[in-house]
Amino acid sequence: MSETGAESRPLVRQFPDPTTASNVRYNPSLAELRDLAADDETTTEFGSPSYVSEYRSRSADRTKNTVDDEFTDRDHELVDEAIDLAADREMLCVDRLMGRHSEATFCCRLFVPVEYARIALSWAKLFEPTDGRDPDLYTVQVPDYDETAIRVLPDENVTTVLGSDYTGEAKKSFLRLFMFNLKQQGGLGLHAGSKRVRVRDADGDGELQTVGQVFMGLSATGKSTLTSHGCWLEGPEDAAMLQDDVCGLLPDGSVPGSEGKGLFIKTIGLDEAEQPELYEAATDDSAILENVAVDDDGTVDFDEDRYTSNSRAIVQRECLESADEGIDLERMDQVFFITRNPLMPPVAKLDDEQAAVAFMLGESIETSAGDPSRAGESIRVVGTNPFIIGPEGEEGNIFQDLIDELNVECYVINTGYLGQQSADIGVEESVTILTEAARETIEWTDDDRTGLTIPDSVPGLDIEAYYVPDHVENYDEAVADLRAERREYLAQFDELRDEILDAVY
Repeated sequence: MSETGAESRPLVRQFPDPTTASNVRYNPSLAELRDLAADDETTTEFGSPSYVSEYRSRSADRTKNTVDDEFTDRDHELVDEAIDLAADREMLCVDRLMGRHSEATFCCRLFVPVEYARIALSWAKLFEPTDGRDPDLYTVQVPDYDETAIRVLPDENVTTVLGSDYTGEAKKSFLRLFMFNLKQQGGLGLHAGSKRVRVRDADGDGELQTVGQVFMGLSATGKSTLTSHGCWLEGPEDAAMLQDDVCGLLPDGSVPGSEGKGLFIKTIGLDEAEQPELYEAATDDSAILENVAVDDDGTVDFDEDRYTSNSRAIVQRECLESADEGIDLERMDQVFFITRNPLMPPVAKLDDEQAAVAFMLGESIETSAGDPSRAGESIRVVGTNPFIIGPEGEEGNIFQDLIDELNVECYVINTGYLGQQSADIGVEESVTILTEAARETIEWTDDDRTGLTIPDSVPGLDIEAYYVPDHVENYDEAVADLRAERREYLAQFDELRDEILDAVY
């Protein structure tokens, strides 16, 4: 959308040079950052720091970018004021590298007031130290500003975060621009996790095949759990997590990762039995807890939503046994759209047009990471990606083109329940499906009643017990209503191709 008021102008030159500015502490060590944040820390029983922020989720309704939103004089003033504060206040400046791929590596520079060193510490543990290159992307975060406003200038690779002390704003400010820049290269940014699975082939002759899997889903729908799960495989078979939250898809089929050091995981209900790797990482002394229930004596309770159900931990990849040394996937072979729609089967196989529909629908439930006031409600987010810059319908067209050209297998996977919670789909069931999909041992059938390609058999799983019509009263009527809602929803995207709209399932 065209801007009004003040003309857009280059801002990068106006940032203080952290190597010479007297008000800036440049690239302090992690130990120094923790020392600076000592007054805000409660030390946990594990020896890790725990912090509580005032803002506990992203301020999506107060975020604007110059591509999709009308920028007024006041919006430009907010950006200018943030940059002026970076030059005037005592600030920390931290540089980190995002990505390792030759086509997708960016140096990120974060400015934050010294009083909010905990934000710099948490953010710095997600990305790898700089190699000395000049910064590509800039963020200034000033939490104590008297107005909450996040302003994004994609063409200048600048974000200003005013009036929020939530670490997730710093993290997503750079990941948002990571995805935007990949789209400029003919690819697509994905709010997704990636993993590499090595399994014996379906012929049973002992040969190993490597399968690249990508998981697209909103926060708290099981993306981290499925991405990091080792699939109970034993050598020579194995599963390795490459990326947890944001990656990309380039025209050659490669999937560049973004975060090289850590993961920003949700901790509410973190279960040692079902999520052993994530639990172990979150209870390591290298973790940082944010808005987790921690008593004065350091006792941690992951089940209590004392501050928010969007409690978080920054955990280190090196603490996850399933985490690979690399973060880039050589090729995407399979993509799974994670949903919590109770009318969807545990898994369905999609053709290219249906996959583009699934991408555009982005069906799930609202979580406390997005809008705490609507947590639990049904929600649709294009690409399960709240950080898209540019026309959303265009993203669906690009996605269809890429998966068609690359011959990617696409699935929708339900990690919630069927009907009125009459059948839960747990981690064991979902992981079994992922593993057998990689092995190509699932037998598929075109089901007339659901209109979907669903499993006829899955090794190790009684899939007949999860036939959705058996769990939903008036199923045919409910599905007809759902399809009508979906068509109406997709019709709002003018750029979306008719062939995708016609493929609504």
